[in-house]
Amino acid sequence: MKDIFQASPIKRPRATKADMEARAQFLIEYAEEHGPVTVRGLFYAATVAGVPGIEKTDAGYNKVQTQVLKLRREGKMPYGVISDGTRYMRRPRTYDGWTEALRTTAEAYRKSLWTNHPEQVEIWIEKSALSGVIFPVTAEYEVPLMPTGGYVSETFAHDAVENMRGTGQRLVVYSLYDFDRSGRDAEASLKEKVERFGRKYGVPVSFEPLALTYAQVKALDLPTRPAKRKTAADQRWTYPFAAELDAIPPDKLRDMVRGAIERHLPASELEHLKMIEQAERNTMLQFIGEASL
Repeated sequence: MKDIFQASPIKRPRATKADMEARAQFLIEYAEEHGPVTVRGLFYAATVAGVPGIEKTDAGYNKVQTQVLKLRREGKMPYGVISDGTRYMRRPRTYDGWTEALRTTAEAYRKSLWTNHPEQVEIWIEKSALSGVIFPVTAEYEVPLMPTGGYVSETFAHDAVENMRGTGQRLVVYSLYDFDRSGRDAEASLKEKVERFGRKYGVPVSFEPLALTYAQVKALDLPTRPAKRKTAADQRWTYPFAAELDAIPPDKLRDMVRGAIERHLPASELEHLKMIEQAERNTMLQFIGEASL
């Protein structure tokens, strides 16, 4: 387990050209191999790898953030390897005509994988920025991904449960929150809300924390930071350190999510459903081809 964000009274020399080149090479190669990854995830990876000039402080994070921006603007790092799920664009989809609309619908057709399943799995994550890291997995299995941006709102939790009223399915919630006082409290708040609304609407709810736990911090030897002690709430945190979800390597984080989902929908069952989906998509495209003649 590696400590991070420790203050240092030592003024470090400016990075040399060789240091900057080594840093850039690491950031580019890591992002391309393990992306999508957040900038903070890159920072943690750099500190673990001992990249020159990246100290375990907020200043070290700022260096990574600045250099990643520079590398992307210079075309040396693809924009797509960096995840930022905190920004959204809302715009209605439009088409040039009905043929294009039908063709687009057919090409984007996804068979509902969970309609006849006794359960509906959802992944709830504290950090919106990390949603882009695990979305490739949740999208593959058609699992709702619910970024809360910290404490979940009453409305967000209510709507998620109310939408399942009358389906006869069990709601299975897997949560991913930082290992710190705020993350643990936010996770407890989410659990209380979905279970309360589950009782109100007759929806069975199963709640299971997926990450981040003390055992995972130790087992994965994750970088840590000193626990906050500013408020009375912070002082209730019984551990001397805290750790962030971003510290989990992105591939490992995706594997954790995939493993949780496959407890309910094994890969073999997914493959079978995808074959049916492709056959139905082909039928739709053939119909459109005939209709547009």
